[in-house]
Amino acid sequence: MTLPQEHDQRFALNDEVHARPPEALTTPTRVSYLALVSPWDEREAEWQGVCDLARRYGAAAPFPGANHYSGQLGAFRLVWERHGEFARYTFIVPGGGEDPFAEPAIALAPASWIAARPGQVIVAAHAAVVPAGDSVSDPEVVSATLFSGNALVGGPVSDRGAVAFTDLRIHADGFGRFLVQDRHLTPLQAGRLVQRLLEIETYRMMALLALPVARELAPFLGERERELAEITDTLVAAGEADEPVLLERLTRLEAEIESREAANLFRFGAAVAYHDLVQRRIVELREERIQGLQTLREFMERRLVPAMNTCKAVAERQQSLSARVARVTQLLSTRVDITRERQNRAVLESMNRRAKLQLQLQSTVEGLSVAAVTYYVVGLIGYLAKGLYTAGLPVSPEIAMGASIPVVAGAVWMALRGFRKRVAHGEP
Repeated sequence: MTLPQEHDQRFALNDEVHARPPEALTTPTRVSYLALVSPWDEREAEWQGVCDLARRYGAAAPFPGANHYSGQLGAFRLVWERHGEFARYTFIVPGGGEDPFAEPAIALAPASWIAARPGQVIVAAHAAVVPAGDSVSDPEVVSATLFSGNALVGGPVSDRGAVAFTDLRIHADGFGRFLVQDRHLTPLQAGRLVQRLLEIETYRMMALLALPVARELAPFLGERERELAEITDTLVAAGEADEPVLLERLTRLEAEIESREAANLFRFGAAVAYHDLVQRRIVELREERIQGLQTLREFMERRLVPAMNTCKAVAERQQSLSARVARVTQLLSTRVDITRERQNRAVLESMNRRAKLQLQLQSTVEGLSVAAVTYYVVGLIGYLAKGLYTAGLPVSPEIAMGASIPVVAGAVWMALRGFRKRVAHGEP
C-alpha cells in the first residue's frame, strides 16, 4: 500500500517515547552517575567527547546529532544523555563485593576524559544493586556500614521487589550513595528503579537551583516595595510640578523590576517543572514505609517542598510587584495626561484671545488703511481737478474731491475685503 506523503517529523516524534530507555541491570551491579549543568551549545563538544571515547575502545560512536548513547566500552558500559540544561553520564559495571562503593564503576573510565567533560557537576552519585538476602537489612547496620552512620531515607519499593536506601549526602569522595537490595526484580525493573532514583536526585538539585535566586531576589523586592510605597504616598498630595519627577522614578523602578523578572522567569518556571518530575518519579517508586525510617516522599515533603514554596512565593511576589508598579504608573500617566490637557486648553484659550485681539486690531488697521488710502486718492483727484480747472474746464476742485470721497472709500474697502478673503482661503 502506498501511503500519502510522510510528515517530516513523524518518525522523530514516534521514537521520542522510546528515547533514553533504562538499562537492564543484573544483580549485583555498580553504577556511577554524573549530571553536569551545561548550556545547549556545549552539546556538540559533549557528542564529540563520547565519540572519541567510543573509538578509543573500538566501539560504535553515536550518530551525528544524537542526544543519547549507550555502548559497552571495555569493562564498563557508558550511557550518555543530553537534556535541555544538563548532560548525564552513567557508568555501569557488573559485580558488587562486600562494600559495593569501594570500587566504583567510574574508576574504570579514563580519569583524564572524565575531567575534560564540559559543564559543572550538579550531581555525582554511586548506586549499587545487591542481593537482598533472606531477611530485611537493619537500616542502622546499613547506615553504619555503607553510609558513614548518617540517617537513612528509603524503604521497600516496586511493590516490595526491592529495598532502597540513601542518605542524600555528599560523601568524602564527592559522590552521593544509593543502595538497592534486590528481592525479585527483573533486570529491566532494576534498571528502571536505579534510573528513577538518580533522576529524583538530579531533578531535586535542578529544582533547588532556584532557591539561591529567590534568596538573592527577596531583599531587592523588599527595597523596591518600600520605594513603591513611598512614591504612592507622595502621589496622593503631589502637585503638577511633582508629577514628571514621580513618573521618572516609576519608569526606572518598573524597568528594574522587569529586568529582574526577565532574568529569573526561566529559573522559577524550570524549578516548578523539575519539582513536578521529582514528585512523579517518587510516585513511580511505589514506596512502603519501614518503622522509624522516612520514605523519600516524606523527606521531600519536609525538606524540598518548603524550598519550592519559598521560590514560588518570591516569584509570585515579583509578579505582584510588577503589576502594582504598572497600575501606579498608569494612574500617574493618567494624571499627567489630564494636566497636559488642561495646559493645552489654557494655551488654546490664550491663543483664541490673541486671535480675537488680532482681529480687532486688524479691523482697526483696515479702517485706518481705508481712510489713509482714501485720503491720498482723493488728494490726487483734487490735484487733477485743479489742473482741469486751471485749463479752463468748468470743474470745481472742492466739489470733485467731496464727491469722490464715498466712491474712493467704498472701492478701497471692497478691495481690502476681497484681498482678505483670498488670504483666508489660501489663494494667491
